[in-house]
Amino acid sequence: MTEYDLVKIFKALADRTRQEILVLLIDKEMNVSHICAEFRLSQPTVSHHLHILKNCDLVDYRKEGKNIYYFVRQEIVNDVFGRVVKKMHVRIFTDD
Repeated sequence: MTEYDLVKIFKALADRTRQEILVLLIDKEMNVSHICAEFRLSQPTVSHHLHILKNCDLVDYRKEGKNIYYFVRQEIVNDVFGRVVKKMHVRIFTDD
């Protein structure tokens, strides 16, 4: 399995807007115009944030005609945060 650049990923996630975009995309694919409407941000601003998230493999996209739909790469997110938990020797407690 690929070793991800955790510093790069956490720098990307240090921005609240990128965190919120990631959360928004967890449940559904969206194109840039729909993301812009959700956050009331300009298209260049949203595209910039998506580029950063894509550059560290947290999101990807697919093209459908002229539309580009972005989505979270859930397997990457799970792997990265699983590695962080393991690396930090964090014990996860549940209410079970």
